[in-house]
Amino acid sequence: MTSLDNNTNIHHLRHEDKEITLVGTAHVSRESADLVKQIIEQEKPETVCIELCQSRYQSLTQKKLWQDTNLIKVIREKKAFLLLANLMLASFQKKIGKKLGIQPGQEILQAIESAKEAGAQIHLADRDIRITLGRTWRLMSFWKKIKLLSQFVISMGQVDDITQEEIEKLKEKDVLETLLSEIGQSMPEIRNILIDERDQYLTEKIRTAPGKHIVAVVGAGHVPGIQGSWKSPVDLETLEKMPPKGQLLRVLKWVIPAAIIGMIVAGFFTAGAAGGTHMLKWWILANAGFAGLGAALALAHPLTILSAVIAAPLTSLNPLIAAGWVSGLVEAFLGKPKVKDFEALPEDIVSLKGFWRNKITRILLVVVLTNMGSSLGTFIAIPLMAKVFS
Repeated sequence: MTSLDNNTNIHHLRHEDKEITLVGTAHVSRESADLVKQIIEQEKPETVCIELCQSRYQSLTQKKLWQDTNLIKVIREKKAFLLLANLMLASFQKKIGKKLGIQPGQEILQAIESAKEAGAQIHLADRDIRITLGRTWRLMSFWKKIKLLSQFVISMGQVDDITQEEIEKLKEKDVLETLLSEIGQSMPEIRNILIDERDQYLTEKIRTAPGKHIVAVVGAGHVPGIQGSWKSPVDLETLEKMPPKGQLLRVLKWVIPAAIIGMIVAGFFTAGAAGGTHMLKWWILANAGFAGLGAALALAHPLTILSAVIAAPLTSLNPLIAAGWVSGLVEAFLGKPKVKDFEALPEDIVSLKGFWRNKITRILLVVVLTNMGSSLGTFIAIPLMAKVFS
């Protein structure tokens, strides 16, 4: 009997005629990488399942993948925040890895390498990170989104002060779960998406993987959920769908601009030219000011800041356009990322300074911070405008 037989991180499961060895790993542990290598060499499986989706697999194995990123397309498809959040997650994990002296995802890279050496097929078992983040984003209010972005930034800045006890906790959790744990306490539906849904997704992808002899490498935090879901049916199609936007949100996107325009018109009728002009002044100042401030905080080009100032009062009244999209496109045009920006991205995202220095992440910050500034300006402008009626 080898030492692996008594290892509590190894679990043996069966599904129909398949034998599955489930290996629970720590995402920032050298011991986990060694364990993965040993178990694959010993088991000689036909298939090795790994806790990655296609996009994360490519980013981990194809170092020049970022050079093919179309930022204009990202902005137009309203995915700037999702890409920025993904980069922040990568940054958090890279900083933890540096502190521990191990490459982030080393156990997954080891699983890929060992699978190739064993002649085993590699099977990607995790849900697309963009779907996971997108489903989470849909459930969050504007203020929760601001809190999320703030928590990302704060977490990145606090990694250097992390304690050994906190590192041990990180070994047991998914990085995404760790960063969102505070928000998850007040929004259990987020935990459901980040953890429970992924446990079910991993379960189905592992038990339907090709071959009869399978090794599955997943984070230790997912093992209990996989074991609990093992004999239950899972509908992958449902788990891969983006939830529809709430009817209330769809209505408000049109009602709020219409109400604001109605307020301004009513102001001219009830309070005269002075009252209507007063309302217009506050609308323009609040929207333009906070949108411009958001762009400035992202260290945008002066012309980009100007575009945010000009666009915000108008785009806030148009549900189909956002000020951040305008300023992001202007920033991308004025400071088009070069090859060196893509090459430097893996190192730049390790620090807050690097996020603002790299042209790619700066463009994403311009989009996100301008949009947040414009939204904040709208909330502030409405009560100031309403004072005319009193």
